[in-house]
Amino acid sequence: MGFHVIIEYPNKLDKIFDKLKINNIKPILIGGYVRDILLQCSSNDIDIEVYGVNSFKKLEEILQEFGDVNSVGKSFGVCKLAYEGLDLDFSLPRQDSKISDGHRGFEVKVDPTLDFINATKRRDLTINAIGYDIFEQKILDPFGGLVDLQAKLLRAVDKKTFVEDPLRVLRLVQFATRFEMHADEELFMLCKEMVKEKEFKELARERVYEEIKKLLLKSPKPSIGIKLLHDLGLYKEWTALDAVDTLAQYTRDMPLRLPTKKESLLLYFSLLYKRETLPLLSKITTDVKLLQDITTFIEYKEYLSTPFDTVSNYELYFLATKVKLRLFFLFLDTQTLRRYTQEIELLCQRAKKLHILEREAPTLLQGRDLLEKGLKPSKDFKTILHTAYEAQMHAEFTKREEALVWLQEYLDIQK
Repeated sequence: MGFHVIIEYPNKLDKIFDKLKINNIKPILIGGYVRDILLQCSSNDIDIEVYGVNSFKKLEEILQEFGDVNSVGKSFGVCKLAYEGLDLDFSLPRQDSKISDGHRGFEVKVDPTLDFINATKRRDLTINAIGYDIFEQKILDPFGGLVDLQAKLLRAVDKKTFVEDPLRVLRLVQFATRFEMHADEELFMLCKEMVKEKEFKELARERVYEEIKKLLLKSPKPSIGIKLLHDLGLYKEWTALDAVDTLAQYTRDMPLRLPTKKESLLLYFSLLYKRETLPLLSKITTDVKLLQDITTFIEYKEYLSTPFDTVSNYELYFLATKVKLRLFFLFLDTQTLRRYTQEIELLCQRAKKLHILEREAPTLLQGRDLLEKGLKPSKDFKTILHTAYEAQMHAEFTKREEALVWLQEYLDIQK
């Protein structure tokens, strides 16, 4: 079961590990951190399972020396420690048993006497069940995860328990996508059956959204996961596979300001959905602002017609009142598979000169200007201000002084 391979981890952890050793507690790195290191991926999230401690309280007392301990996961035998820029999860061995429907329908038994093999049986995939014994400096691999990593194969640790959490279907998809791996045939068919079950359909949107985010944001080729989802009977409305791969590559290589995670999700979903599939958006997330922004992107994606060098300043001004142009230009560029990159870059430069790349142009006339002209507040205020802003976007005035002259002329005409 043990392979003598050195897994590198931050040296600053040795202070904690030395303290555990003094207390006859054995720390074992487990899960995603070990997997990522073996795949030569970076990670700051480190899961550490501890053996030889007889109570959660004792573990808390030891760790408090190194910072504030968050025991929000106490019922699962997990405590969190933020330590010098690292997010550490310390956990006691446990067994999970399915006792009712839903993702909360598990009985969790923390059992400090469990050995590594029995404690690891609860994990989903063999690649996530690889441990590293800190003190003996050896890999613990009771379920063949190392071989599966080398073969780029996703296998269940235990197919009987795999089906107990339907979210594991989406976890499998995002791992397959991020690491360009494939599920073994038996596990794929098992997932396909799980998708048909009532319990899968009742997965909380928040849990689904977290896995979809990882699939899109952490994958060099998100289309791999989207195709796999299609094969499993999920999200068949998602299209534009070439475009999402273009976006994934583009945002990794672009020398300028990278979009934030939330901005990237706006771009991905705007590519994946069409006008006719917009009603399905709410199945993904409850983020109202994101849903509104995606809808707006899709509705205005045909607003600027090619060739882009014919786009007027008015069109740019108007579009800036609807979307953030920096992101919208990136959306257009990837949606057209970068066929018009140079023209879109010129649009970007024009918008920057007009000071509307990040926000709409500020209004030069405001309600107080109408009050100063002796007008009383009324429903006409909105009409006048809207007309004024239209005139501003058409460059009928570009300075506040000119705006006031325009306003007087407008009011004179209305008399």
